[in-house]
Amino acid sequence: MWFVYILLCRDGTLYTGATTDLNHRLARHNAGRGAKYTRGRRPVRLVYWEPCPDRPAALRRERAIKALPRREKLALCRLTENL
Repeated sequence: MWFVYILLCRDGTLYTGATTDLNHRLARHNAGRGAKYTRGRRPVRLVYWEPCPDRPAALRRERAIKALPRREKLALCRLTENL
């Protein structure tokens, strides 16, 4: 099973990705071995995830989430009142 996830970075930005192992991927991001974008924005916190049946579905969903405006991503995460 694949997962699409959104991370909240230390600077308040959001990062969206896809993985098969959320815990391992989050640990890699926080260790500085994840995406280049998150390396300078640690620590990151997992604020949203959803399962996908396979890699193509996960990558399509990731692309769709990345295309959303920030306010819609926050609504998806239910974080608008916390930020």
